Amino acid sequence: MTQPRIIVHGGAWTIPADRQKAHIDGCRAAVDAVWGELQRGMPALEAVRLAVNVLEADPTYDAGRGAVLNADGQIELDAAIMDGATLNFGAVAAVRNFLHPVDIARKVMDTEFCFLVGEGAERFAHEAGIGAIDPAELVVEREVRLYNELRARAGFSTHDAFRPQAGGNGATGGAAAADGTACNCPVGPEPAMPKGTVGAVALDAAGNIAAATSTGGTPMKRPGRVGDSPLCGAGTYADNETGGASATGFGEGIIRVLMTRSACDFLRDGGASPDDAARRAIELLHRRVAGHAGLIMLDRQGRYGVHCNTEHIAHAYALPGGGIHADVELRR
Repeated sequence: MTQPRIIVHGGAWTIPADRQKAHIDGCRAAVDAVWGELQRGMPALEAVRLAVNVLEADPTYDAGRGAVLNADGQIELDAAIMDGATLNFGAVAAVRNFLHPVDIARKVMDTEFCFLVGEGAERFAHEAGIGAIDPAELVVEREVRLYNELRARAGFSTHDAFRPQAGGNGATGGAAAADGTACNCPVGPEPAMPKGTVGAVALDAAGNIAAATSTGGTPMKRPGRVGDSPLCGAGTYADNETGGASATGFGEGIIRVLMTRSACDFLRDGGASPDDAARRAIELLHRRVAGHAGLIMLDRQGRYGVHCNTEHIAHAYALPGGGIHADVELRR
């Protein structure tokens, strides 16, 4: 019997010191909520859905309650979930009145389709018995303030939200390259902008791997914009033959390099460890499209991988000997 494993993330960005504890505690709570059941036989697909549910309900993160506002001042949510045993995949995008978009994505897996968006996804959720809520229940004051600040700022780019500041994971004075050296990218905005896409990857006792990701996207995004999170192989991927991965960061860049699929391919090609595969995927992202992101992984042997070229990545995983490791810094 395979020893189960689970790892989650709560976004990769410059997390201010006064918000780091909430990010760490939330990730730990998501692992703790499902770890016992996973050990008792819960399927990986259900484990990642439930772990992401915990994070979607936590206003700390940019997913579900607490999501960022788009350029019209509205919330639009994206999510995906994938089964590594069958390669079945479900995703939704631009849904506005549901706390747990990953639950809708999971229901999509039971249909002939893979991806539903906007009004069609919301109609499907109603038909599937998933209750809607008032979108105002998802909005938090922090995001209203941020929206008003960014609306008054000239020249803001959504990529600015992910460029490192200084002092974390090799970032010194400007943005950092994936190998930790300085690059000529412009320094991003002050570190007060939450970008906490959430995700989970799990391995169950039957040896099956699953991954799920949920997000509100990027601050001030154009209405209708869809990022990497709900795209198969970009923000979410799982394959029992290699591993599973969930990404967070500059979505347009992650899409271009199919970062989670690329990371899983690194596990297959040359037998890289998950840590090395995650590092190589982040390096690919930066080298090809100057992107900044974070990535969590599990391989079929139950080994974890975590990497980012942002200053922080909120993450947590169950330790083989018991307990939970949770942090915003990478282990060196």
